[in-house]
Amino acid sequence: MSEILRIIHERQSARVSFDPEKPVSKEDLTQILEAARWAPTAHNMQNFEIIVVDDTAILEKIGNIKSRVSEEFLRENLEQLSFSKAELLKRKTGVLGTNFPQAWRDPSQVAKVARETSPAPLSQRLRGSPTLLLVVYDSRKRAPASHGDVLGLMSLGCVMENVWLMAEALGLDLQILSAFSGKHVETEIRKLLGIPDYMKIAYACRLGYPTGTDKYFRVRRDIQDFVHHNRFGNKEL
Repeated sequence: MSEILRIIHERQSARVSFDPEKPVSKEDLTQILEAARWAPTAHNMQNFEIIVVDDTAILEKIGNIKSRVSEEFLRENLEQLSFSKAELLKRKTGVLGTNFPQAWRDPSQVAKVARETSPAPLSQRLRGSPTLLLVVYDSRKRAPASHGDVLGLMSLGCVMENVWLMAEALGLDLQILSAFSGKHVETEIRKLLGIPDYMKIAYACRLGYPTGTDKYFRVRRDIQDFVHHNRFGNKEL
């Protein structure tokens, strides 16, 4: 297996706490940002900016911002859950339900959970991360002839992948935090960090060194499950 494929295989979302006393070095951070710099973007628009936050006082203020889990997320998340390893192996997509609280796994409780669960501070998601990367983009721009800026959004995904693979190669753990693009959180973050109104938060990445192990069960479809040769439906490669 080539080195790049090994890194791709081993990359995963870190869900454990990070050591707040073990900072990300400037050298490693520079390499991660260099990887982001060379991410492919539609029309070479380079439609992103990255805000690096490693000031503990600012991280604490971000951690005090509260976020609520929506009913929409809970319902759509349920569709991706398997409730045993055997089921997940059969489906080959999604995640194990045990990765989430018990109340999130009961369809009859979704509305109640969304209604009654109190907003939680972002510190519960940052979990000791010494460095946070906020990826933002200019909402006034879009790739040429790209309805809804699909190509621009794909470009932000390319930035994510480059950052993630470089972090993995450097021995750093990373987790994408989509809650930062939620309306309330984004408004508070914008005020705190002085982000202009026309800049939108795409996602945040928490970076750091784990305080424990977090190797969870993962699956992928087989190549023959998603590859079609010369004609859709022809699975012979």
